[in-house]
Amino acid sequence: MASHRKSRPAGTRVAGIRTPALATAALTSVALLSQTANANPSTDDKPSLEEVEKKVDDLYRQAESATEKYNAAKEKTAKQRKRVDTLLDDLAQRTQTLNDAREELGRNAAAQYRTGAAAPDTATFLLADTPQDYFDQSQLMDRMTGRQKEAVDDYFTQQSATMKKRQEATRSLETLTESQNDLQAAKTTVQTKLADARELLSKLTAEEKARLAAIEKRKQEEAARKAEELARQQAEAERQRQEAAQQQETTEPSDSSSSNSSSDSSYATKAEKALAFARSQIGKPYVWGATGPDSYDCSGLTQGAWKAAGVDIPRVTYDQVNAGTTVPLSSAQPGDLVFFYDDVTHVGIYIGNGMMIHAPKPGAYVREESIYYDGESAIHSVVRPA
Repeated sequence: MASHRKSRPAGTRVAGIRTPALATAALTSVALLSQTANANPSTDDKPSLEEVEKKVDDLYRQAESATEKYNAAKEKTAKQRKRVDTLLDDLAQRTQTLNDAREELGRNAAAQYRTGAAAPDTATFLLADTPQDYFDQSQLMDRMTGRQKEAVDDYFTQQSATMKKRQEATRSLETLTESQNDLQAAKTTVQTKLADARELLSKLTAEEKARLAAIEKRKQEEAARKAEELARQQAEAERQRQEAAQQQETTEPSDSSSSNSSSDSSYATKAEKALAFARSQIGKPYVWGATGPDSYDCSGLTQGAWKAAGVDIPRVTYDQVNAGTTVPLSSAQPGDLVFFYDDVTHVGIYIGNGMMIHAPKPGAYVREESIYYDGESAIHSVVRPA
């Protein structure tokens, strides 16, 4: 190992080393320490277990974000493909109508030729590049009957409409191609993130995996404690609300209170159906992009749950978060949707007492879990969809 000390003149005594024997021993120790450090260079480079856990969690979150982008691109692609198909069908019908109008013009020209009404002008008409090139000549238009003029007008109307539809279909096809490219890019991103996470986990020893499980268990215990605390707060708030409602009934007419009660009852009925559906999916695997019936991603599960209650909500978290009324976490009711992270990439359905049902992440199954499963700061908002 190269020394970082400046060279000293021969014969100069280094302070603290009084004999050649001591100097030799010291230099030998330095050399041995240097060899030991160089023999294990990877020890410092290996990430800690906490760093691995954070990296894996980040990768799963990134995969879930990409999953929502995939879902949005898939939905957009399906709508665009349907639109393109409709446009192409319409274009085919218009093209047929245009051909019928062209044939009508041909029959009129042939009839004029047979009767001698058109003379040489008809031949010019038939040889023209487009009917407009010839019919613009006013002398021919003057010789046409009302029916013939109607046929010409119809031809040009159909031709113009067909051209517009053809251009519209072309633009839609281009948009469809872009949507398909976005879909493929999002799919590739998901697969890459999941592969990276699996690779990190595969490098852990049995002991490290056990320690990682212990860390996860402590997080779950803390999340459960926070859920119990929220449940107590909500129970107290509900007790105070009922007391206030009873006092109001004794001093004010009951029309408004009965109206609110009816509204709450209607939501509770729908929420009960949504929760019944969600509970019946517990144990099914998380699969990115899945909407059931055998597997789900997070937003696929919440969409399916509320659909079972007769309420249509959008497919992806970015849209679901805007599909209802935002309420404070302290006022969350069973059936409400709980969204997570600043980029709104995860969602679960609240079941009460600080708990929810959700499809957590790849490798996991639909389950009940505390809404604090990733810490209080991870909660973005609570939305009442119906």
